[in-house]
Amino acid sequence: MDITSDTHSQHISRQFNQELEELKTHLMAMGGLVEKQVQDAVHALLEGDSRLAEKVRDNDRQVNDLQLQIDDECTRVLARRQPAASDLRLVLAVIRATSDLERIGDEASKIARNALLLSENSGGIRGLVEVRHISEHVRKMLRDALTAFARFDTELAMQVVREDESVDDEYGSAMRSLMTFMMEDSRSISSVLSIMWVLRALERVGDHANNLAEYVVYLVKGLDIRHSDPDTLDQKMLKKS
Repeated sequence: MDITSDTHSQHISRQFNQELEELKTHLMAMGGLVEKQVQDAVHALLEGDSRLAEKVRDNDRQVNDLQLQIDDECTRVLARRQPAASDLRLVLAVIRATSDLERIGDEASKIARNALLLSENSGGIRGLVEVRHISEHVRKMLRDALTAFARFDTELAMQVVREDESVDDEYGSAMRSLMTFMMEDSRSISSVLSIMWVLRALERVGDHANNLAEYVVYLVKGLDIRHSDPDTLDQKMLKKS
């Protein structure tokens, strides 16, 4: 049976209801912070803002601290409440989601570090158009994945899953273009390599957003869709309904 966002507020114990609600609230707070980290890192790169890049790099500790806090809360819920069924799926999904969010934070830090390197480059930088385009795509995936988690919205989650392949195609096309440019102009090798690392980080953000969306399906449907072909998922989900 599918669950809704209200399912976890129907326990006899008000304290248990509150603990589960706090898990979701803290996860969304972590998601908001990570989303801002990615946004700021990309902005720092595109605008050559070294101060903002340093801020993103320094704020990574906040992301790590939130992961530790949420993991501790999940451990206490598991130990005290011994949740079952949909409650257990919620706790497990939160634990998995915090891991992916922490890794997105790491990718934002990588982008910030490369932004600092590129801020020292006085010449034109190739690949910024591709960075802007792919960053907008993966940030929307991340935002939609977090919204889907907050609303227990499997339809929105599936949209995110389907978008991941499109991001992979865009990433591959951008990398081929940059490789060609780098071979034609050896003076650009250093800056292009930094842009390639940025694009790789953004592609990984898309992968982690995809993971978050998959956890929503697991949470609501009890269906593990990892490593599944997106074209066959609709039939699986209909059978599970």
